[in-house]
Amino acid sequence: MQWPTFNVRPYVCGGLGHLDEGVLATLQASGPRVRPALRTAEAALFSSAPLPPYARGRGNAPEGASGGGGETWAFSWGERRPAGAAPWIGVAETYETPGLIDDGDTVTLHAGGLGLIDVYYLVSGEAVYFSSLLEPLLSLADRPYDVNWDAWAAIVQLTFPLRDDTPYAQVRRLAGASALVWDKRAGRLSTDRRLPRWLREEPFEAGRSAGEILEILHEVYKEFDGRPLLVPVSGGYDSRLLCSVAVARGADVESWTTSPDDGTDTDIAFARAITRELGVRHRVIGQDPAAYPDDALAVARRLEYMTPHHAWYAPFAREVHKAGRVLIDGLAGGPLLKNFMVSGAALTASTQAERKAALLGSLALGAPSVPFLSEPAAEWITSSVGTAFTQATSMLNGHRAELPLSVLHTRTARGIARSAVNLVGPEASFAAPFMHPDFFDAALSVGVARKDGGKFYREVLHAANPRVAALPSTNVVKQPLQRVPLRSAAAPARAYGHAMLTRVAATVPSLLSEQLHAVVAEGPDALARFNGWNDRFWVRSLVLFGAWLGDYEDRLSDLTPPWV
Repeated sequence: MQWPTFNVRPYVCGGLGHLDEGVLATLQASGPRVRPALRTAEAALFSSAPLPPYARGRGNAPEGASGGGGETWAFSWGERRPAGAAPWIGVAETYETPGLIDDGDTVTLHAGGLGLIDVYYLVSGEAVYFSSLLEPLLSLADRPYDVNWDAWAAIVQLTFPLRDDTPYAQVRRLAGASALVWDKRAGRLSTDRRLPRWLREEPFEAGRSAGEILEILHEVYKEFDGRPLLVPVSGGYDSRLLCSVAVARGADVESWTTSPDDGTDTDIAFARAITRELGVRHRVIGQDPAAYPDDALAVARRLEYMTPHHAWYAPFAREVHKAGRVLIDGLAGGPLLKNFMVSGAALTASTQAERKAALLGSLALGAPSVPFLSEPAAEWITSSVGTAFTQATSMLNGHRAELPLSVLHTRTARGIARSAVNLVGPEASFAAPFMHPDFFDAALSVGVARKDGGKFYREVLHAANPRVAALPSTNVVKQPLQRVPLRSAAAPARAYGHAMLTRVAATVPSLLSEQLHAVVAEGPDALARFNGWNDRFWVRSLVLFGAWLGDYEDRLSDLTPPWV
C-alpha cells in the first residue's frame, strides 16, 4: 500500500476506552509511521508528525463541558488550529477539524462539523480504535471482511456513501457533527450526535446584499494575506469569484485549469478569457488518455473506494503538490450561492416526503440509456439509498435552508470534497473560503428564492468585477463550443473499464442486467455506446466496484448480495 505523504496535516491513529496494547501495536504497524502524541489510561493518540495539544489544563473543563478533576487536554489535526479550549462541537463547526478531547470526566473523539476530514473507526470490545485512513483499521477487523451492501448501493447510485457507511461492515466513518465519547466513571462508550451551528442557529433572511456578501469574503481572505495562492479557474461562477477577490486584494496569485473530461474543454477556453481579463498568470494542465487507467485506479485506491469521482483531477493534484502555493477551492459555493443540485420540484414541494424525493432525484444518477442493473438489484438499491438518505438528512427536516444543507451534508462532504481534502491534501494546503463560518452563515441566510436561477450569484459576481462577471460561463452556456475526445472513453479507458466490468459480471452476476451482461460480452469497444454524462457515471460507479473486488475479493466473506 502506498500511503499519501502527510505534509500539511498529520496521519493519526489511536483509541479510547479499555484499550488492548496488542491491538494498538497492530494498528500502529498497519499504516504510515507514527510516534506517540498521547497515552493515558483511557486514550492513545499517535501521529506521523509532532502533534502538541492546542489546550491543556488541570481540573478546568471547557465552558459548557462536564468538567472534572485531573489533567485535561485537547488535540486536533486539521489545518486550522483551534484558538483554545471549547466544547467539542464548537471546535468541530468553527475549524472543520477532527480532534480528541479529555474534559476530566470523558474522552471524546469528534469529527468536523461537516466531517470533511476522514475519521474512520472500529469498535472492538469495550474500546474504539480510529485512524485517518480506512485501510489500517482492516488489520483489526475480522477476516474475511463482511461487505456493507448499503454503502455500495449509495456509491453506485449516488456516487458517494451516506451516514457512517464504508464498503466494510465493521469499519465506519464518523459523520459530521458526531463524536464517540468514553465516560471514565461509567466505563461506557456512547455516540454523541449534535446539531452544528448552522442548524442550532437557524439563519433568518437578513436581506443581505451582494455587496455585503462580497465584503465578508474579503474579510475571509485576510487569513491568506502574504501567502502565495493558486486559484484553479474553470468556466463556472465559483472560481472566477474567488480569483477576482484574490486579484482585488493584490495577492500573489496564479491560476491553473484542467479539463474536467466532459468532452468539450469549454472550461479551458472560458478560463483563458477570465484570467486574461484579471491579468493572472495562467497554466493549462494537460491529461494523457493513455494514463487514464493508472490514474483512475490510483485515485480509487487513494480515496479508499468511496467515490467514482475525481480520476480526471489526478494530474492536476500531482502538480499542485509541487507548486508551493495554497490552493483556493470553491467547495460549497454552488449549494450556498445558487441552489446547486436543488431542482424546481424540490423548491415547490408541499410536503416533507415530496421534498426528500425531489432532492434525492437530483442527487442520484438518472435512468441510464439501457438498464444497467438487474430488476432485483435496482429495487433493493433504490430502497436502500432512499432509507439511508432519509436518515442522513433527518436532522435538516423543516430547516429553512434544508435544501442546500442536504446537498452540503451529503454530496459535498462525502463526494466532492475528496478532491481538495484527499487528493490535494494532505500533501499541500488548501483553503475553502466559502466554508469559513462567517461566509457560510451569511450565504445560508440568503433565502433559496433569491438564489433561484443563479440571479443572486450573478449580483455577487458583478459586485466583485463587472467585466469578469460578463464573460461567458459554463453555468449558463449549455451548448459546447467544440467536441473533444473523452479521456475516460478512449481505448485505454475502455479496456480498463471492460476488465473491471468483466470482474463484476463474473463475481456478482446478479447485480447487472441482461443487457449490460451482453454489452460486456461484446468486448471493450462496446462501451463506446455509453457516451452520455449519465451513462458514463453509471459505468464509472460499476468500474469502481470492479476495481475494489480486484483488490479485496480474496479477503471478503460471502459475496451473495441481499437481493438474491
